[in-house]
Amino acid sequence: MSDIILGDVDVTRVEEMHGPVGLTPGQFFPTVAEEEWRKHHSLLVPDFFDAETGICESAVQTWVLRSEGRTILIDTGVGNHKERPYVPAWGHLDLDFLGNLERAGVKPDDVDIVVNTHLHVDHVGWNTRLEGQSWVPTFRNATYLMSKADFEFWNPANNPNIAGGVNQNAFEDSIAPVHAAGQVVLWESEYTIDANLRLRAAPGHTPGSSVLTLTSGSDRAVFAGDLVHTPFQIMRPHHNSCFCEDAEAARASRREILGWAADTNALVLPAHFAGHGALEVGRDGGSFRIERWASLPRL
Repeated sequence: MSDIILGDVDVTRVEEMHGPVGLTPGQFFPTVAEEEWRKHHSLLVPDFFDAETGICESAVQTWVLRSEGRTILIDTGVGNHKERPYVPAWGHLDLDFLGNLERAGVKPDDVDIVVNTHLHVDHVGWNTRLEGQSWVPTFRNATYLMSKADFEFWNPANNPNIAGGVNQNAFEDSIAPVHAAGQVVLWESEYTIDANLRLRAAPGHTPGSSVLTLTSGSDRAVFAGDLVHTPFQIMRPHHNSCFCEDAEAARASRREILGWAADTNALVLPAHFAGHGALEVGRDGGSFRIERWASLPRL
């Protein structure tokens, strides 16, 4: 069951949730002036901004790729039954994500590779599930690909500032258990999955943030993680979200990857874009523009 075919790769979008993120535009994107945000309301409403509440909207979703006979998941959302004291809306969930995944034709034991584009709480949650009182790998037969830089940065043993932040508990319940099970491969700079798919570092949002590029036949695509959270950042790539760890590196990575997408006519598939879910971009002077949207159904 496939939503789109790119070269020899089948791509399916599986949504975990979609709704308000609990942040106003000014909180989410502190460097964006309110009048600049208002100017682009027609582009942002309703998928990225609720004009009535004044709160930003976002999707949490997983990309399922079938390539060279293997099933690959890109990012695993928030997860169920997790303790998230600083993000109450994501705590103690009981969602049917695995049911959505199965409706896409994927059972947990079918998954060969899990890619975490970075190790924020909303990209690692379904790495594990609760079995009795223990967190165990959800995808027992999978290799989990994680950036070494992020693995070290988000380990509370190395970074005491994690306590009291949105990522609290994520390492312990969603990352460490799969590492302890021997299923994690830590990579640096770049990692080739197969002839079609390659991970490349795109630091800034987090130290180990990455994107996955697809090159198959005449098709090109980039699964962009949190490189952009809103289409506003396509046209204004110098604006970062409040969650970017290194502002200058995030801007540089955003410009580099969007530039590659524009120059190769690649489809851009960000982690959190609701609605259409994917788009093509073009260069516009020193910035970029949206050339067209590519609508992908949600499961």
